[in-house]
Amino acid sequence: MRAFNAYRIFEEAGGKSAGRFVELTLDDLDPGEVLIEAHYSSVNFKDALAATGAGKVIRRFPCVGGIDVSGVVADSSDARFNVGDEVLATGYDMGVAHDGGYAEYVRVPADWVVPLPVGMTLFEAMAFGTAGFTAGLAIYRMEQNGLKPENGKVIVTGATGGVSSLAIQMLAQHGYHVVALTGKDSEHEYLQSLGAKEILSRKELVMGKRPMEKSLWAGALDSVGGETLAWLTRTMQQNGAIASIGNAGGLELNTTVLPFILRGVSLLGVDSVAAPMPLRTKIWQRLATDLYPKQLAKVVNQVYLADLPQVFPRMMQGQQRGRVVVGIKAAV
Repeated sequence: MRAFNAYRIFEEAGGKSAGRFVELTLDDLDPGEVLIEAHYSSVNFKDALAATGAGKVIRRFPCVGGIDVSGVVADSSDARFNVGDEVLATGYDMGVAHDGGYAEYVRVPADWVVPLPVGMTLFEAMAFGTAGFTAGLAIYRMEQNGLKPENGKVIVTGATGGVSSLAIQMLAQHGYHVVALTGKDSEHEYLQSLGAKEILSRKELVMGKRPMEKSLWAGALDSVGGETLAWLTRTMQQNGAIASIGNAGGLELNTTVLPFILRGVSLLGVDSVAAPMPLRTKIWQRLATDLYPKQLAKVVNQVYLADLPQVFPRMMQGQQRGRVVVGIKAAV
């Protein structure tokens, strides 16, 4: 049986986790009804947390990393999928409790597999990956809560990150006045090129301390959490909606009930990991159509499997902007 390359994460002495390249066979992979010959994966912040051990996200060792994969069905015992089908899988337990996408072959339960949307390539699927799916899901949730371009400005925090870079484009294309919040003053021109009408510097931001501050935002997509999310709750317009998608700035939320009961603010949790398949399929169809960013290539960097160890620390240090697509087919 032919061996293939995989980036597997192990538990080291002292309880720390670390990843390294290994050779596996199909017998080494976790069970599932669909075997995918991987073409691409991607690097999300969650992947960097897992691979570096900076976050306690791995629930089983050893585990092949990578929470995303796109490729071609190599074998299937489920009637929904045939050999040769182009498919993708994101989230669920991939890369944390089930072998993930950083391998030449990935085996997963059929219920995790999404047919590649018509008009989307395998590369584009991973240019989106979990980040793009999360951005699309966040916008969908805000739309469900009444967000429309005429309601007012929409702020996107952590603006140079993968989710936010895609969300800025998606929102701008739908006619929203997008305000990008970033701590990277050197990236203002980049964010404007994605469609942001205004740029706020996090370093110059005055958040205030009152339970409610001046109403500013009809909508907010927040990847930061912590005091930034608390500030957003205080500055939303009447019936404004906040989509909470990350915690790069902290886990705690110190706010009051006043924005929620006096302004009708909605705080929407966005769970891209366990989204039900009907909703998952709907969002992926939208990513291939009305939410497809016209400047997708501008936010995408491609590396190969062998380059992974260099990508993770850059992402952890905030030096990586946009999306990183991993080409699996190149030799390690």
